[in-house]
Amino acid sequence: MLELHSFHRIWCLAKFELVRMFLTKRGGMAIAAFATAWFLILYYVISTANDLVSSDTFVTIAYQVFSGATMREILSWPVPELAVFWVVAVYSFPIFALIATSDQTCADRSRGTLRFIALRATRAEILFGRFLGQVLILAVLIACTLTATLLMASFRDASLFFVGLIKAMDIFKSILIAVMPFVALMAFFNSFLRSARLAIIVSFLFFVIIPLIIAFIEYKLGINTYITYLVPGVQLSDVINQKNLLLNSYVIPIAQVCGYLLVGSVIMKRSSL
Repeated sequence: MLELHSFHRIWCLAKFELVRMFLTKRGGMAIAAFATAWFLILYYVISTANDLVSSDTFVTIAYQVFSGATMREILSWPVPELAVFWVVAVYSFPIFALIATSDQTCADRSRGTLRFIALRATRAEILFGRFLGQVLILAVLIACTLTATLLMASFRDASLFFVGLIKAMDIFKSILIAVMPFVALMAFFNSFLRSARLAIIVSFLFFVIIPLIIAFIEYKLGINTYITYLVPGVQLSDVINQKNLLLNSYVIPIAQVCGYLLVGSVIMKRSSL
């Protein structure tokens, strides 16, 4: 059971991550790159959402990629900008999370500063604190892009603000929970790797090799197993299709987060700093 002072140290470590991202030159460059990418998405994709959802070409492609019933519901949302944002964000933020959170403890481990941090906090607290900090950073970025989308929709039609605000809050919650397993996976890799670049490479191999191994096992056994749910994002297609929301939007991602952080904390305690 974590004591009160443990939560305090975890919170201090999380705040350090926020400072490192938003108040340093390196973090500013990352924010600038993120802002540039989302400016292009907002300007060229989301700003044209009202025309896009009524386009026969877009509707045809969407129906081919997703289920017809799902897209019929999403395209009928009263705020089309949020509908397009939802489709883009569900897949783009997990990818961004893997890259942005690849250095949670790697740099400190390679420089040797992780040993000094470990003098004031336990290794589990360091792991959880860095994880929490990265989740808070992503929460801020998701909120900013959602706010920009909502303002864009309100500028087109002011009556959409309040109905859009309620939907935006629901989207924020769903996307944040969806990206948390990816942050936890990188925390797991950071528990034993010394390079953020290597963590990204390992995560890429993980998403390529592990599904192949699982498919091979299921093929040999001739049954469908639940091992697939070890891979973060395996349920994203069902999330966007609004299928079994309790399981896919909450139970699976939260279970993945707990599993990766638990294993990562065990490895962190046993690995050298």
